Amino acid sequence: MKRAVFLDRDGTLNVERHYLHDPDALAIIPGTGPALRRLKDAGFDLFIITNQSGIGRGYYTEEDMHAVNVKLAANMAFDGVEFVKVYFAPEAPDQDSPGRKPSPKFLEDAAETFNLDLAESFMVGDKMTDLECGWNAGVKKSILVRTGYGAELEKSEPEVAVKAVIVDDVAGAVDWILKNA
Repeated sequence: MKRAVFLDRDGTLNVERHYLHDPDALAIIPGTGPALRRLKDAGFDLFIITNQSGIGRGYYTEEDMHAVNVKLAANMAFDGVEFVKVYFAPEAPDQDSPGRKPSPKFLEDAAETFNLDLAESFMVGDKMTDLECGWNAGVKKSILVRTGYGAELEKSEPEVAVKAVIVDDVAGAVDWILKNA
C-alpha cells in the first residue's frame, strides 16, 4: 500500500481569494511547489481535496473551477509536481453532499482506488473541516497551515493544537511529514 498527502486547495496551496474562479487571480503560496516535489520524491502520492461551494451557490461554474485547477497543475508541473487526482465537492453547505469536508468519503475513495494506506497518510489544510476530514478518515495526522484561515483558526480554537500539528505553510507541513512519516 502507498502513502499519500491530501491537500486542501484554497488557502493551503494557493493564496486565499474569496470564491476563487478566475485563473488569472491564482497565486501559489511561495515554496509550495518545491516542497511538494520533496514529498513526491519521498514516494507520497498527492491529492487535492476541495470544497467548492461557490459552484453550488451559483457564484461560478464547474468549468471555472477546472480552469483554476488546470493553471494550478501547470504551475506545479514546473517543480515536477503532479496530483494524482483532484476531488471536489461543488455543493453549497446546505445541500446534500456525500464528499463535502469534513466527510472522509474522498479520502476513502482514493484509498480504495489507488491502494493507499490512510493510517500512513496525511491531511493538510487551513480550516477545521480539513482537519476533521483527516481525522474522520483515520489519517496518521491532520496538519493545519497558518496560511489562508489557519492562523485565525489557531487563535480562535486553541484546542486544535491538541490534535493537529500546526505549521506556517505547506513547506512546514512537508518538513514535519518527512521527519515523522
